[in-house]
Amino acid sequence: MAAKSEFDPQLIISHKFPESTYSYTERDAALYALGIGACSKDALDNKELKYVYHPDGQQSVEVLPTFAALFSMGLQSEIAKIPGLDFDPRLLLHGQQYIEMYKPLPSHGCLLNKATVAGLHDKGKAAVLEIEILSYEKESGVLLCMNRMAVYLRGAGGFSKSSQPYSFTKYSSNQTLAYKIPRSQPFAVFEDCTQSSQALLYRLSGDYNPLHSDPMVAEIAGFSRPILHGLCTLGFAVRAIIKSICRGEQKMIKNISGRFLLHVYPGETLITEMWIEDLRVVYQVKVKERNRAVLSGVVTLDRLSSSL
Repeated sequence: MAAKSEFDPQLIISHKFPESTYSYTERDAALYALGIGACSKDALDNKELKYVYHPDGQQSVEVLPTFAALFSMGLQSEIAKIPGLDFDPRLLLHGQQYIEMYKPLPSHGCLLNKATVAGLHDKGKAAVLEIEILSYEKESGVLLCMNRMAVYLRGAGGFSKSSQPYSFTKYSSNQTLAYKIPRSQPFAVFEDCTQSSQALLYRLSGDYNPLHSDPMVAEIAGFSRPILHGLCTLGFAVRAIIKSICRGEQKMIKNISGRFLLHVYPGETLITEMWIEDLRVVYQVKVKERNRAVLSGVVTLDRLSSSL
């Protein structure tokens, strides 16, 4: 790696990413839904069949809100091109994901993505970089959603020029979703078993990192076998909330945050615990077989279901 003196915070936070486009079809939306477990237990599930089939034709299928996370997928390759950012790409970890929904996603579309650096923090042994992506419907210019992803660049910390660790963010404290996992019993618990082929199915939505498919790559990374994509686990968690709290109405979701805590192996059982706090659902996902928390976060709703 290059010397730390080449790590230039001001150059990084002022970087302008090139605009990009993302096109998808009804088939892509349906494939994504299957990739995060929709209809895996019951092909006749009336709360989930609408994501893969519609009697009026595929052009009428509904799109899960976490599908929006795919719009930020290509940004990881762009991060390596940021001038003044010195890190080893092999040591990059996806730490958090935030999704804000402004409009329901159409069944198909062509989107224009505009990305900016939203935050940069010196954590000593690592740097945390936040990227914001605004996604517009290309033809109409309507803003559909926003992604904010935080990546941990291991080995890239320690670049602060003063005793106070460098920290920049474009967001005020009330624009971040702070939460604590309650000690009380969850309002709802949803158990879902991933398939041994889950990562192979999910990767068809565009994340072809061999860590999720190649046993040798996984072994080099320190895992006994390929691991599940973190965003796939997030999709499972939000599906659980839609089924348990929203009673199948995915359009109730305003925003989603997820903090990735630990890896999941395909074939493991995910237990999503949910607590309702006003219009927020605090959640935690555990792997049943290892009794370990792998994901936590909060989902904000526009209302609560009258049937709760």
